[in-house]
Amino acid sequence: MQPVEITDPIEARRCRFAQYRGQKATVMLNGLPVTGMVRSVMEVKSSNPARWIVSVVPKQGIAA
Repeated sequence: MQPVEITDPIEARRCRFAQYRGQKATVMLNGLPVTGMVRSVMEVKSSNPARWIVSVVPKQGIAA
């Protein structure tokens, strides 16, 4: 499971919708896209500006 920090509210909303619908989502982690199932979206209320911690289970790739 990969925790990803997001500061964009639109991106957080998109991840939350993907979580509820059971769809895959793509988020950026250190400049690299990570695609997988969203397990949780948690808002960090003590931060300014607002940020969210999104937990993503990466999809399994095919080993070469």
